[in-house]
Amino acid sequence: MPLFWKPYTSDVTAFISDLKARRPTLEEEQQRGRALLWDRRIDRDAEAEYKDARVPQQAYVYQTKR
Repeated sequence: MPLFWKPYTSDVTAFISDLKARRPTLEEEQQRGRALLWDRRIDRDAEAEYKDARVPQQAYVYQTKR
């Protein structure tokens, strides 16, 4: 190991570290934003109804049925 060796950090890692240092609430904001769209309970009954109501698509969509 060289005398003046220092650990390498990529530009992306340095940017993220700097961003987190400037905005300490960033991770909390991200979690709240995720909760708005993704962290929801799934209605299993509605999902089953959607699955049952699905109409199978024909092999070639643009062909007319005879």
